[in-house]
Amino acid sequence: MKNNSVTQYFNLFSTKASMNPIHRTLFGAALSFGLMHASMAAPDTDWPKKPIQMVLSFPAGGSTDVFARSIAAPLGEALGQAVVIENKPGAGGMIGLGAAAKANPDGYTIHFSALTNQAISQALFKNPPADLQKDFASVALVGSVPHIVEVNPSVPAKNLPELIAFIKSKNGNFNYASQGNGTLSHLESQLFMQRIGATGVHVPYKGSSFALPDLIAGNTLMMFDSVTASLPHIQSGKLRPIAIASTERSPLMPNVPTFEQDGMKKFDVENLFAIYAPKGTSPAIIARLEKEIRKILTNPDFKNKLANQGIHPEFANSEKLTDITSAEHAKWLKIVKASNIKID
Repeated sequence: MKNNSVTQYFNLFSTKASMNPIHRTLFGAALSFGLMHASMAAPDTDWPKKPIQMVLSFPAGGSTDVFARSIAAPLGEALGQAVVIENKPGAGGMIGLGAAAKANPDGYTIHFSALTNQAISQALFKNPPADLQKDFASVALVGSVPHIVEVNPSVPAKNLPELIAFIKSKNGNFNYASQGNGTLSHLESQLFMQRIGATGVHVPYKGSSFALPDLIAGNTLMMFDSVTASLPHIQSGKLRPIAIASTERSPLMPNVPTFEQDGMKKFDVENLFAIYAPKGTSPAIIARLEKEIRKILTNPDFKNKLANQGIHPEFANSEKLTDITSAEHAKWLKIVKASNIKID
């Protein structure tokens, strides 16, 4: 309710001294409700008044960080306030998730979620600090980033069958990297090893930016990582891609086959990303965020820019994201239980 309407109520009340007691009681109740409604709605009308914090669960330099920063800049311009990235890596994404869940639901903290990663972590960790389904309000799905399996160039394998033969020949005596315990990168590695009947030494990191230097140096020999984070190192020849865990090839690496094309069926993953707000955030604020994110993601220039980084922008509204979140959690819980994979 607007302030001038409230003023009108006061003016009207002052001129109604002749009202009978019942009318005055009813009028007073209506006035009280109007004032309460106005005070509740007021915080949303001029939001945002200050910068907004976007919490990530992974470090700078990885696909989550690149994707988030790509959206944060135009979102800040649309809202008239900066959207500031806050990287909180570790524990398979649980540290960032927990921090975002505990934030004041006033619209000044949002969570850029590696949704698939966090659905996996939810299934793997015994006591996760937060839950995307219970502790957050959905804002919008923003897209996906495919993963590839890649090796240090010292590995003689040039394709998937050759990589499988190489791994088996090592008899468990080799290191492979992941983005961290409980991440998609970790689970892909474990599922891959199960499928080929082999073992190796898992070396978890706090994200791609920490893992890639060791992979390039040869301290680890293999890793599942995002196209976005690994592409510059592949283009420079510091890493060799083997296969992409997607239903189709990446236009940025057209010569790299999918797992199915190279002989391993049903090894494709839709690596989803989405934006959430702490539970209790005003529906009006969520609606504004959803509206601006839709505009950003449907902009052709923005879509082309992200495609050149290996990112697939895709918008889904808050209602659809709620359903997608539920489906991702159910899917990965089933996979984790069936595979009997445990945290190292």
